[in-house]
Amino acid sequence: MTERLSVCCPACRREHLYTAPSFPCVCGATVTPELDRRGTATAVTHAVSAEDWMSLRCAVCGRRDEWPYPELGCACGTVLRVPVTGRSAAPPATAGAGDPQEAGPRQRRPRLPPVEIRTARDAVTAAALYLRRLGYRDLRRADQRPPSGVGLAARGLLAQVDPTVRPASLRDVECLWLTAMTESAGCVYFSLAGYAGDARARADDLGVPLFVLDLTGTAQPVNSLADELDGGAPPGGA
Repeated sequence: MTERLSVCCPACRREHLYTAPSFPCVCGATVTPELDRRGTATAVTHAVSAEDWMSLRCAVCGRRDEWPYPELGCACGTVLRVPVTGRSAAPPATAGAGDPQEAGPRQRRPRLPPVEIRTARDAVTAAALYLRRLGYRDLRRADQRPPSGVGLAARGLLAQVDPTVRPASLRDVECLWLTAMTESAGCVYFSLAGYAGDARARADDLGVPLFVLDLTGTAQPVNSLADELDGGAPPGGA
């Protein structure tokens, strides 16, 4: 059963019913953070940061992965950090289900609904979910913080998630590409507000797949390189 928690906004005292998100582990199970019923929601007063992640261990296979802390946007404009215990909630029992390890690497992964984007943190979560579904299993926060947004990294890949309300610029795309080049990795860009015209043209020249995240959390390909990545081709031809 999905865990839910009543969250009170410290600014306007509105009550919200929050549902814990579920993340896909590479073993095929889902990982859900355990909500802290004794904790108190706090207002987020800083911009989204790559350091504000939580580490969760899968209760089925024991693998530990990092995910952005859950947040909730209040109608008064306050962004709330939802309290969690740091543990994973117990997975739901499934009748007749066998050991997920027995199915091997070709096991069918769960089809989780997209993360509705209400805060900057949700945009990072949506991009991370999309990349993990493409097979980037060792996803983590990037060592180098980009000029804007949040950096994600996996083996052979560097991704940038821009949750701002301005279109990504040519400089944004070039900075991502240059950083990826120094790390001998491919790269991909996710933006909430789309891209300037010269940024799209430059991305095509440099081989950077561009995606737009809509408010349902769905990654929509913007250029042909993103279409190819969505179809399974590695970025940069790696």
